[in-house]
Formats: sequence, C-alpha cells, structure tokens
Amino acid sequence: MAEACPWSPAPGGLRLTVRLTPKSSRDALESPEILSDGRAVLKARVRAVPEDGKANEALLRLVAKSLGVPARDVSLEAGAASRLKVLHIGGDAAALANALERTTASKG
Repeated sequence: MAEACPWSPAPGGLRLTVRLTPKSSRDALESPEILSDGRAVLKARVRAVPEDGKANEALLRLVAKSLGVPARDVSLEAGAASRLKVLHIGGDAAALANALERTTASKG
C-alpha cells in the first residue's frame, strides 16, 4: 500500500476500516480506496440486506473466510448502522496484514 492503508495494528490483532455495499450481486473484498475526507477504507460487497444486522454478519463471515481465520476472531468495533465499519480481527497483526495485502493486491 502506498499512502494510507485501511488496516493498522491493534491490541491482539488488526483494525480494519471497511466501506460496505449491501444488496450487491456478490460477496467480495475489493480494492482499498481513499475517501474524500482522506480516510483509507477497504471496499467490500455482500449480497445480504442491511436489516437486522444481516449485512454486518455477512461482512464478518466474508472477512474471516478471505483471511482464513475463524469467524469468532472477526468482530464489529464501530459502524453497526453505517456503511463505514471498523472491524477488529484477532491474531498476529503482521500475518493478517500480509493476508489482506495478498487478498486485495489483484483487485486494485
């Protein structure tokens, strides 16, 4: 990642900022992007609808599967009712960052 990066080390793992698009045609982690306010986010899409936490749950499952970590290690820290979400991914921060780079490298 060149300038800003949507993930950073956090106690016990990694913090990831995501811009979620629900009701998409597919579930996918896409490329990082810089928002107009300068924040870096990872774009993500899920097929689930944004009601009763379904889109949030789908996002947590997608991130866990993409990084090869147990679903219990991915949690929502902030943004339950927003498109912008902050996730915490438990585990080794360096290994998780490498996995995110590999997952998103071909998409940018």
